[in-house]
Amino acid sequence: MSRIAYVNGRFTRHAQASVHIEDRGYQFADGVYEVWAVFDGRLADSAGHFERLARSLGELRISIPLSQAALGVILRETIRRNHVRNGMVYLQVTRGVAPRDHPFPAGAIRPSLVVTAKSVDMVKSQARAADGVKVITVPETRWARCDIKTIGLLPNVLAKQAAREAGAAEAWFVDDLGLVTEGASSNAWIVDAKGVLRTRDTQANILRGVTRKSVLALAAKLGLTFEERAFTVDEAKQAREAFITGAGSLVLPVTRIDATVLGDGAPGPVAKRLRDVYIQQARQDAA
Repeated sequence: MSRIAYVNGRFTRHAQASVHIEDRGYQFADGVYEVWAVFDGRLADSAGHFERLARSLGELRISIPLSQAALGVILRETIRRNHVRNGMVYLQVTRGVAPRDHPFPAGAIRPSLVVTAKSVDMVKSQARAADGVKVITVPETRWARCDIKTIGLLPNVLAKQAAREAGAAEAWFVDDLGLVTEGASSNAWIVDAKGVLRTRDTQANILRGVTRKSVLALAAKLGLTFEERAFTVDEAKQAREAFITGAGSLVLPVTRIDATVLGDGAPGPVAKRLRDVYIQQARQDAA
């Protein structure tokens, strides 16, 4: 079955989709992206992802190409045309096409808009979560605006490749103070030695994860003690549990950090409970 992509106003076969060679996304990574998890053909955490998209575009002074309602129609139609029941839908907006020059183009240009979707095997996803995954730690090498969901992801790509070569699912960036910032494509969490759920606060120049925000709300609803507070690599390795969150990983237990096995090497009860409740809530609230 051919995959279908939406590119600048029309749906086309994925293999034939293209943008101009002077699109500023290709030339300068001058653009942003957003990813929604899809449950039962519907968008999970829909409002949060639209809110972050608008913020990222605003920080780069890129005009939103269409209204939220129109973007929603395109996202859902891309999901439908690709027959995605459970998976992800990806949207990318760049500043558009202009002669190659570093400053923003003079005058108004039309932003470029690309949307793709793909299915995820939920049986395999659940099995992976049941086993837990390994993460590695890497030095923080990214630029100073990690709060913008920019398409300039080369440091993240290199970290992910290092994780793959180490047999791990994710890499956690560590700053000059030895504090974990976040994952290459996820937010990082631990249940510390005292049983407190912890994740880094968003004032520390990390991405404002939409799934992260939903999990914090669920933690409060479940009566869990939590803090938006940094933790060191040593604290993570001595933690009762760890996990990552994101639109692709949902809530994914971590059982090993570098060479350190956490606890008994099995996913912990807090991570497992949050994953179950998050998926249930996301299915219920998906738009």
